[in-house]
Amino acid sequence: MATKVTVNNNGPLRLEGDFSINDPIGKEFGLAGRSVISLCRCGASENKPFCDGSHNRIGFQSACEARDLPPPKPKV
Repeated sequence: MATKVTVNNNGPLRLEGDFSINDPIGKEFGLAGRSVISLCRCGASENKPFCDGSHNRIGFQSACEARDLPPPKPKV
C-alpha cells in the first residue's frame, strides 16, 4: 500500500500505509505494527514527533489547501 499523508486543518499530519519513521541518526522508531500514525504540527506534543492532541488544548490553527509546487531549482 502506498503511503498517504493527510494535512489535517488545525491538527496533525496523518500517515497511512507502509512507512517507517527514523530519528536524525537513522534509528527507526518502533511503531508496534501501526499502519496509521499522526505526527505533531503544532509543536506542543509531549510525545514528539507523534501527536498527543495538544493542538486542541493550545488552539492551534493552520488550514492547508492542496496546490501545485513550482519545479525544483536545478542543483548547481
